[in-house]
Amino acid sequence: MKKLIVGGALLLLVGIGVGGLIQPDAQWSGVDESVVKKFADQAGRPPREPYINVAQGDVLLFCFLLAGIVGGFTAGYYYRELFPPQTKSVSQAPNV
Repeated sequence: MKKLIVGGALLLLVGIGVGGLIQPDAQWSGVDESVVKKFADQAGRPPREPYINVAQGDVLLFCFLLAGIVGGFTAGYYYRELFPPQTKSVSQAPNV
């Protein structure tokens, strides 16, 4: 079992290393660049600056923090409705 784990970890490390050697600086274009930008250019709508630029500093991290706080508070507030307590079935004793 130990040999299997060590062999799998070694195979994973070799695969990561070979993948890095093949294309070390490869950049994959996202949907925004490859699809949406093409259709926007065809429609005559050039790109513009976003209303809230989350690419600068820690704004995106702060947005995730706020979303986590709101989601956690909401899940805690409605905990009983999300996970109702299990009721124990009480068997009726026969009236003899």
